[in-house]
This record gives sequence, C-alpha cells and structure tokens, in this order.
Amino acid sequence: MIQEIMIQTKRRDEMLDITVQVEEILLRENVQNGLVVVYSAHTTAGITINENADPDVQKDILRRLDEIYPRDDAKDRHLEGNSAAHLKTSTVGASQMIIVRDGKLLLGRWQGIYFCEFDGPRRRTCYVKILK
Repeated sequence: MIQEIMIQTKRRDEMLDITVQVEEILLRENVQNGLVVVYSAHTTAGITINENADPDVQKDILRRLDEIYPRDDAKDRHLEGNSAAHLKTSTVGASQMIIVRDGKLLLGRWQGIYFCEFDGPRRRTCYVKILK
C-alpha cells in the first residue's frame, strides 16, 4: 500500500523535515522490519537525508545549490524559467530508501528525511511505500 504525505511549501527553495510523518506511517502500519521508500513525483522537488540538528545545514545546502545552479542564466532555454529547479532535483534525487529495524527508521543520530522544494511555493505530494 502506498501512503501519501501532503506538503504545502512556503518558499521557492526550502527543505522540510518529514521524518515524523514517515515515522507515523510506520506506527499506523505496525511495521517492525523492512524498508521504506520515500518518493517525490515532482520534477522540481526531491528527497534527501541529511542533518536535522542544526538548521543552518539546510540553509547552507540551499545556498550552495543556488551557487551551483543560479536561478537566472541567460543560456537556459526552458521557457518556464525553472531550469535551476530541475537541475537541483536531479542532483538531490527523487527518492530515498531507509531501513526499518525494530519498528524504527534506521537513521543516524543527526539524520532526518527532507522534502526539498526548488520551485515553490506549491502544494506537493510525497509518497511512502513500505516493503516488509
């Protein structure tokens, strides 16, 4: 069964910690061991796992992605003007797979699961599939 997490982003670029929402799905489904796939079906939003203790890490990631992929580049040909968002999503990736052990996500002490918005604000859907 595929579960959905609905997300309303507020800025053009932001990283939202969705770890708790994924954990809630595990509890509801009573999963003890297996894998969880977290997937974004959007071409301008991705999923990553990174530090969740210091919010400056997310700010730094977004800043550095902006440096690598500036929003406005005269050479970009995509008519919507969001080529940078597509490139950021390709770099971050559309999904992550996390091991579940003893009913818990097997994440490191400082790790969290992030929905990465690169073309907001928008209403987004993130999909979660549990493999027991």
